[in-house]
Amino acid sequence: MPTQSGPTAVLPIWRPSGARRVSLDGFSPTPRGSDTAAASVLRWPVKDPADVLDYEVDIASAIIGNQGDGIAGVSVAITPNATGDLAVNSIATDGTTAVIWFSAGVAGTTYVVQVTVSTNSGRVLHRAVLLPVQALAATSIPASALTTGAGAVVTDQGGNPILLGS
Repeated sequence: MPTQSGPTAVLPIWRPSGARRVSLDGFSPTPRGSDTAAASVLRWPVKDPADVLDYEVDIASAIIGNQGDGIAGVSVAITPNATGDLAVNSIATDGTTAVIWFSAGVAGTTYVVQVTVSTNSGRVLHRAVLLPVQALAATSIPASALTTGAGAVVTDQGGNPILLGS
């Protein structure tokens, strides 16, 4: 006779968010003598200092045609790198995608994240990816903040309100 047990907790399947993915470019073949455009600067979307989010680097275009190749290792270096700056929480891989979890960061700072990926067949790829950090969460605006005629708060380059009398 079969036994019955209580309900089993179901864990969701985690998948990285494609919203924060950069893909390597510049690996497509070009005919001799043709002008090739410089590779674009890789940039992830803005992060709030309080966010803990996954950001991806997709290397598929660098190993296309090499069926057995994939990511063997990933290392990350961040500039600037001081107390309170952007931090790596963890790194995972999924085939040809490196997933890097970031936390912290100083609002108004654009970090340069140097990602080094090694593959199973011995390839090593180095790429710099920019990650801007801005205060995106709602904050209370001081009464002494400078505003436009329409009531919008005037901010400095770091996104901080400019205060009257300062």
